[in-house]
Amino acid sequence: KLSATGTKDATTFLRGDNTFATAGGTNTPNFSVYRNGNQTIANATTTTVIYNTKLFDTASAYDTSTGEFTVPSGQAGKYFFTAQVQWNTLADFDLTLIDIAKNGTIAVYGDINPNRYYNTISVNLLLELAVSDVVKIRVAQESGGSIDINGESYRCYFTGYKIIE
Repeated sequence: KLSATGTKDATTFLRGDNTFATAGGTNTPNFSVYRNGNQTIANATTTTVIYNTKLFDTASAYDTSTGEFTVPSGQAGKYFFTAQVQWNTLADFDLTLIDIAKNGTIAVYGDINPNRYYNTISVNLLLELAVSDVVKIRVAQESGGSIDINGESYRCYFTGYKIIE
């Protein structure tokens, strides 16, 4: 015989500790941004990608002028991020990098060497973040000159969300 505590109804389940709990939750805050127009990246210079257009941003935590996501007050936790860029060039060239930086330090990076024209490069990561931590996407390339990253929404984007724990 169970002697569970809590309210039993269609929206709850019985937990192992003999209490009723509500399932689910929301993955907020969350955002999805993209690059609207090309961005020029100088040779051998690590540059923040400025994803300048928002599809959505539930906490107004992404800044389209700096390219930074800042963890809002009361929203510390684990976040999943994914980002992609495509190089907008017909030339083959050497190394290209993309990274996710947390507070200015590389958390993860991806590279392609040698790079072929119109290569797409992406990166994904789950990060533990505190309030006011800053996350941004940076790229670098070694073509010998400046090259653009493609400014089309389906080729150059950055998304993130807090996971339910």
